[in-house]
Amino acid sequence: MFTGLIEDCGHVRAIRRSGEAAVLSIVTALPVRELVLGESIAVNGACLTVTTIGSEGFDADVSPETFSRTTLGRLRPGQPVNLERALRLGDRLGGHLMTGHIDEVGRIVSRHSELNAVILEIEAPPSCSRYLVEKGSVALDGISLTVNAIDGSRFRLSVIPHTIAMTTLKNCTAGSEVNIETDLLGKYVERLLTPAAEGVTKPSLSRELLAKHGFL
Repeated sequence: MFTGLIEDCGHVRAIRRSGEAAVLSIVTALPVRELVLGESIAVNGACLTVTTIGSEGFDADVSPETFSRTTLGRLRPGQPVNLERALRLGDRLGGHLMTGHIDEVGRIVSRHSELNAVILEIEAPPSCSRYLVEKGSVALDGISLTVNAIDGSRFRLSVIPHTIAMTTLKNCTAGSEVNIETDLLGKYVERLLTPAAEGVTKPSLSRELLAKHGFL
């Protein structure tokens, strides 16, 4: 699990492709001596497993599934990436709970300044825009952000200067593609309300049950 608070903005050293898979080499200012083989690190929001540790960074395998569902396949040597190590039990949860499993790739439609904030408007595929809630959480390239407004398949974010300066958002412009992970809670609620499993005729959690206990 991750929180969406970026620990370092590293960069790609190399991408070694093998068909639809690849090995991603990352240079980072994270304390590499503390890294452990097999641990998880979110790279632009996508959870990857550390397979090699070097003096300046680490390598991670990228599966065909991850390539097809994220922007990692478009990365080039020298390109910056957001990095976050997995959450440890007892850490402060400053952002929101994230799995590092990207839902869809979205696109920045517009970017402009508004007083001390940068306003981003994002176009999201319908499959993930359904899980967006005004004032709820969303992860953009692994960054925990708050949804300010929703208009159909588009949503707006207000990003403070610190977040812009410390992440890859400083390089994003209109047209840039971004990894989107929607809030985990909404997916589980939808699953519980939908009797999809074979042999299940009634969901264990129903609208009637929620209404009975004052949630609707």
